[in-house]
Amino acid sequence: DFLFFWGAVFLVTTTLVAFLKKENQELIPAKEETKGITDTYKLLFSIIKMPAVLTFCLLILTSKVGFSAADAVTGLKLVEEGVPKEHLALLAVPMVPLQIILPLVISKYTAGPQPLNTFYKAMPYRLLLGLEFAFLVWWAPKVKHEGGFPIYFYAVVVLSYALHQITLYSMYVAIMAFNAKVSDPLIGGTYMTLLNTVSNLGGNWPSTVALWLVDPLTVKECAGAQGHTCATTAAAEV
Repeated sequence: DFLFFWGAVFLVTTTLVAFLKKENQELIPAKEETKGITDTYKLLFSIIKMPAVLTFCLLILTSKVGFSAADAVTGLKLVEEGVPKEHLALLAVPMVPLQIILPLVISKYTAGPQPLNTFYKAMPYRLLLGLEFAFLVWWAPKVKHEGGFPIYFYAVVVLSYALHQITLYSMYVAIMAFNAKVSDPLIGGTYMTLLNTVSNLGGNWPSTVALWLVDPLTVKECAGAQGHTCATTAAAEV
């Protein structure tokens, strides 16, 4: 029902924009960046071949490896330890106002000549929060009781996620500000899209690898079956 309602709202509003919004014909149309798809890809390859862009892409593709496990696996491991999915989903609600406010606050610090300074400063704190998330997963079964989890456990989880959001958005807004600053205005759209795509890829591939490595790196103990390590999925099922 939720998705259906907002899907209908989306269709209605975009249709109204299409029919009711008129272009301003008095403005002189800006010169197009490229003439077609072929020209766009030629332009992209010429940008990628620049030494500074190559170095930046290499850095941004590997900069989030240290956070990948904490970001991708923490929620799944908490559920595995018995934290109800619906409780974790509810804990995301207080994060929404924070996610709206943070870019507004952080943008003041990324508007200067060196926006990446905010990125660098947030990185060690985000790495430390990865250790704190590991502690949460270890702590969860210790505080669990018959009625579930105590309120103070959820309070610590919310606080941890809030601090994580601050570091995450500090890095996100900083990298976006940097991309906007270095993109050539003449080919701004193509340049920005390329850098933002690389930035998004730099956050997604480490998370995928982290999720793939969860099972091989998880240590399991067999109860009542001596001589079995339960290392493989088949052995665990047996």
